[in-house]
Amino acid sequence: MRAKEMRERSTEELKRMLLEAESQFFEMRLKNATHQLTKTSNLRNTRREIARIKTLLKERAGTASAEALAPGDEE
Repeated sequence: MRAKEMRERSTEELKRMLLEAESQFFEMRLKNATHQLTKTSNLRNTRREIARIKTLLKERAGTASAEALAPGDEE
């Protein structure tokens, strides 16, 4: 899934996707260690998907904190 498609998802949905991707990555690593994984390129793809999701979550957290600290809102 592309980052553009991920941006359309809610934060809760991204967190759920992150948990699924991390568990999938763990299972693939175990299969790779026991030489049962046939498509090793999936390791790289899943690792990158995890990075995309984490980046989006971090961007959203930064945006939320920046909005809370916006100057001129104090009274």
